Amino acid sequence: MMLRRGFILFLPRLVGLLVVACCLVSIVYMLACTPKGDNQQLVLPRVHSPTVKEGYEAILQEREEQYRNYIISLKKQIAQLKAELQGRNEQLKNVQNQYPEPLDIRLDHSNPEKVQANLLAFLRSQIDKAEVHSGVKLSTEYAAVPFESFTLQKVYQLETGLTRHPEEKPVRKDKRDELIEVIELAVGSLNNPERDSNAKHRVYAASDFVEGIYRTEKDKGTLYELTFKGDTKHRFKKIVLFRPFGPVMKVKNEDVNMADTLINVIVPLAKRASKFRQFMQNFREMGIQQDGRIHLTVVYFGKEQMNEVRAILENTSKSANFKNFTFIQLNEEFSRGKGLDIGARFWKGSNVVLFFCDVDIYFTAEFLNSCRLNTQPGKKVFYPVLFSQYNPSIIYGHHDSIPSLEQQLIIKKETGFWRDFGFGMTCQYRSDFINIGGFDLDIKGWGGEDVHLYRKYLHSNLIVIRTPVRGLFHLWHEKQCLDELTPEQYKMCMQSKAMNEGSHGQLGMLVFKQEIETHLHRQKLSNKKT
Repeated sequence: MMLRRGFILFLPRLVGLLVVACCLVSIVYMLACTPKGDNQQLVLPRVHSPTVKEGYEAILQEREEQYRNYIISLKKQIAQLKAELQGRNEQLKNVQNQYPEPLDIRLDHSNPEKVQANLLAFLRSQIDKAEVHSGVKLSTEYAAVPFESFTLQKVYQLETGLTRHPEEKPVRKDKRDELIEVIELAVGSLNNPERDSNAKHRVYAASDFVEGIYRTEKDKGTLYELTFKGDTKHRFKKIVLFRPFGPVMKVKNEDVNMADTLINVIVPLAKRASKFRQFMQNFREMGIQQDGRIHLTVVYFGKEQMNEVRAILENTSKSANFKNFTFIQLNEEFSRGKGLDIGARFWKGSNVVLFFCDVDIYFTAEFLNSCRLNTQPGKKVFYPVLFSQYNPSIIYGHHDSIPSLEQQLIIKKETGFWRDFGFGMTCQYRSDFINIGGFDLDIKGWGGEDVHLYRKYLHSNLIVIRTPVRGLFHLWHEKQCLDELTPEQYKMCMQSKAMNEGSHGQLGMLVFKQEIETHLHRQKLSNKKT
């Protein structure tokens, strides 16, 4: 009863609200649908005018014409919107058809013409994606891709590393061929203008080339801008070329089983028992405990500290239950190349991965897997670029104490550098090492033998994998350059010694140490006076 009475009382209010809402909707509809006339106000005829009827008919006719025009305008707008929507749909379909999945371009052999058209469309789209016609908003200054410049003889580059120079002739064949091809293509384009084919044109040659700049966006392609001499001193010809990168295509998909792949770590050594003890700690943890598929061959020169080195090796063997080691002793002057060569040839088992190593190297278990994955008998050899540690006394001189070795192994600009001028640490199958001819045994002492072996591989048909690796470190040690070395070896040794000490900034602080201390002393006196 209460609910029914409440509903009866609420019903009139509801009806009233509905009526008000309908009125508001009608008003809004009239305001929205009233066609906009011109700026002149509509003048109604006077009541006493003899042409009252004709006036109203004229008004109605004018209103009808306005509505008719308004409807026609709306229909045109609707038709335009429909046409635009249909056009967008067609564009979307064309894009989907033109830019299929990269694998479709390679795998669909049933329609070669379509594959070729798709690939061409993809390459053209790379130009639109790259920063060629307009700039791209970048988040920071570090996101900008710099250009490098070049002339007919030289390349001027920013990312020099340790083996490249700010200005150099392009030594790599691929880079040299790339720039020659671009210049020749630009000259051909200048000598074959697209317009005014009947008019006489100047014949351009490579000698007219002034300079060029180029940069590579790794996911899009390489942009080249070349400048040539014009007809007068202050006129030039500019050619812009773009080498688009194609779609990513699958080349191989294979399972790689390294469960039974043994690595024979070969270490040539003379004296340095304390360093060998440190090396064996790393070998035990990473090689024996974590990896387990490893053999150690130590080739020892001379007899001084030999018993201590042998004892370290035997103690590790007993404590870790490790029997996979070989100790070879030679009564002659130390030669790194000869030690590695003898160690490699001493192996009598099946084909094995050889890791040529030094006693001042620290490696991880992940690196040992990289060593296996990047070598293949008769196919690939591995030349990792290791991270070389700076002098810890310089790096951590402002600290209370020097951190532990494991805490020092951080890949940063302040802690070390990529040793891209060194080729001593390498992995290859024994069969490839024997077939290539091994080391040049005429080289004595420090340096040179690794470069000769590296060049042998480069001159062969084997693939040389050269890349920085995060799990291989050269530990800092004071380097002694002996007087017995040849001038070239001594120069290489001193260069390596200088590079090992610290970064430019750290060495600069040492050079200007006195100046810095004088400044700090003056500041201290100034503060006391105030």
